Formats: sequence, structure tokens, C-alpha cells
Amino acid sequence: MAHWFHRNPLKATAPVSFNFYGVAGSPAANKICNDLRTTRARLLEMFTDITCNPEIMKNATDAYFSLLQGFIMPLDGTTQENKMRFIQNFKWTDTLQGNTPSAQQDAVFELISMAFNVAIWYTKFASRMAGKENVSETEAKDVHRSLKVAAGIFKNLKDVHIPRLITPAEKGRDLEPRVIDAYIIQCQAEAQEVTIARAIELKHNATIIAALAFETANFYQKADHTLNTLEPECSSKWRKYLQLKQLFYMAYAYCYHGQTLLASDKCGEAIRSLQEAEKCYSRAESLCKEYRQTKGPGTTAKPSEQLFFLKLGGLIKMTLEKCQRENGFIYFHKVPAEPPQLDMKASYGLAEPVPFELPPLSEQCTPEVYATFDLTKGAKNDKAKPKEEEVKPVKEPDLKPQKDTGCILS
Repeated sequence: MAHWFHRNPLKATAPVSFNFYGVAGSPAANKICNDLRTTRARLLEMFTDITCNPEIMKNATDAYFSLLQGFIMPLDGTTQENKMRFIQNFKWTDTLQGNTPSAQQDAVFELISMAFNVAIWYTKFASRMAGKENVSETEAKDVHRSLKVAAGIFKNLKDVHIPRLITPAEKGRDLEPRVIDAYIIQCQAEAQEVTIARAIELKHNATIIAALAFETANFYQKADHTLNTLEPECSSKWRKYLQLKQLFYMAYAYCYHGQTLLASDKCGEAIRSLQEAEKCYSRAESLCKEYRQTKGPGTTAKPSEQLFFLKLGGLIKMTLEKCQRENGFIYFHKVPAEPPQLDMKASYGLAEPVPFELPPLSEQCTPEVYATFDLTKGAKNDKAKPKEEEVKPVKEPDLKPQKDTGCILS
């Protein structure tokens, strides 16, 4: 299922040398600075390395964050701010704002921005895995877990770390509530898509599939509504994707609810449910075209070209014809004017974010080494500081789609 998920671009950042001329007053302090530079550079490389997997990403993330926390956590036995927190300036772009960076002289801003990119990487890894020609059950579980891990990172940043920033996020930037909430909800919705595909593949009860599809559609609608006050030029394309997915899963919900109604000998109501599924599916098809034509950040998904999308159209048509045939021969029920109310709660398969925890502080970051950082020595060397590096866009790998087998699972 290549091109099934919409993906916004990775955040770009300026290189950081961590050269604190004179401030790092011991070999151990200098080693921390050198290791910060190398672990940061390696983590940034992993974002565009197509051989990177969740285990490699976690190791690279832990290596950098375990050191970076030495510039954030109090290490002098007090509750005061770490003296190194505000020594280095960090520049990051935002996923919806092109190549215009935000900058803050704050290690917490760096932690949040880098972790945000890690979460984006997990969503892209999930998309790449789902796009393989024959996805095994193990790989499908990796897709499912990666999306929940991404949701957990976004949620942790929102709840724990973003409130610590001295300078609040500007409107439309990644770290403001509307944007990060949309990412959390989208990740949960996409994880539930994997569950729905699995339930369909294993021919689970139609009631379970309908309820899951309805909950997933509601997630997409909630994500869309979260973004409705953002500037259209940066959010329209993303919102079109969320809207078409919402209608697609409403079509699924009405289709499988229709099957449940028919099995309960409520043929008239079943026909009306299938008719509503047809309407939702048709509107989803139209939105797919609008989405492709809408300009905005991110890769363009092509859901209407996927077998998973096309199969639903055939299933709705076939099930509706069956209901109409049965009604003409057996039931003779009147078809209601209004569609049935979908007031379903899924008991199974709902995706919860995987809690995210930072790694333990590096053993290099001891109070003794921390004491050898002397901020009074830094001012004398202002002229020796290099010019600020520019932020270059991230060159993401161009992955060719593979043959579509029609489902997330094989």
C-alpha cells in the first residue's frame, strides 16, 4: 500500500558544533561536547537512511538524548536551572512552514525539536513498511507499533516538555497545540487502520469492523477540526487527506453496519445503510482528486489508486445489490429516508499511544564534570565563534512504490 499515507516533511536543522570556547574546562567536559556533536550528527543521518529500523533509531536517539539531558537536568544538587541550558542556539524548521526556521537558545527546544523529528521518522518508517509488496504479519505489527510509538512521543512532548519552554511556540509552528494534537490523533487513526485491515483479512464479525471503522473516522474528523483555524496555505492539503480518510472509513462503517442489519433481518435499514456507504465512498473519491490538486507541504498520497480503496467500492456495490435482491424476494421492507445512526463504541483494537520515556542520563554527565563548565570564560571568546550555519532542507529518499497487494497485511 505505497502512497496510502500522507506524510509531511522532516524538520531541518542547522549544524551545531557544541564548541564552547573556554567554557568546557576539563578533558571530560570537552569529551561531552564532542560526543554531543557526533551523536547529534549521527541521529540526523539516521532520519534519511533507508536501512534504519526502530532498533537503530532508538539507539541513536538514546545516545544523543542521554548526553543532552546533561544540559537540562539539575546536576549541582539544587532545583535551579542547569547553567548549560541556555548556552547554545538551535535552529529548526517546521513541517508546515517551508524552510523558514525558528531559533531558540534553549536545550529544551533542541530536545523537543529532535524528538519531534524522531516521531515523524516513525510515521515515515510505518508508511515505508506498509508500502512493501508482501507485508508479513510481523511487518504489519511493526507498522502498527511504530505509529503508536510516534503518537506516544508527540503526546509526551505536548504534556511534559513543551510547557517548559521559556518562549512559547508561534502560531502554525510544530510545537503549538493544534499542530501537535493533529499529529497525535492522525497516528492513532492510522494505527487503527492496520487493525481494521487485519480484521477484514481474518473475516472478523461485521459489527466489530463497523465499530472500529466508525471510531477511526471520528479520529480523522477530530484531527481535521483541530487544524481548521490554521492558515489554509500550510494546512489545506493535510486537511484534505484527513477529510478523505474520514469519509472512507465512514463508508466502511456504513457498509459493515449494513451487513449486520441484514443478518438481523432488517433489510430496509440495511439498504439505507449501504446507500449511505455509497455516498460517503463517492465523496471520498472526489476528495482524493481535490487532495491531489491541492498545493501544500508533504508527499502526496494516492489512496484512490490502492486496491484497499477500490475493493471497498466493489464490496458496497455487491452488498447493496444483495440487500435489494433479498428485499424484493423475501422482506419487502420500506427503505427509511434517513440513514441509521452510527452510535458504536469499539471494544477491541483501539490504538493507544506507547508511553515515551527519555533514556537515563549519560554516565559521563557527573556533578564533578558539570562543575568544570565555567560560563564566565565564554564571553572573552565571542570573536572566535564561527558564523551561524544556515538551515538546509532535508533530502529525503525517493522510494519507488511496489506492487499493491490490496491490504496492509498479506
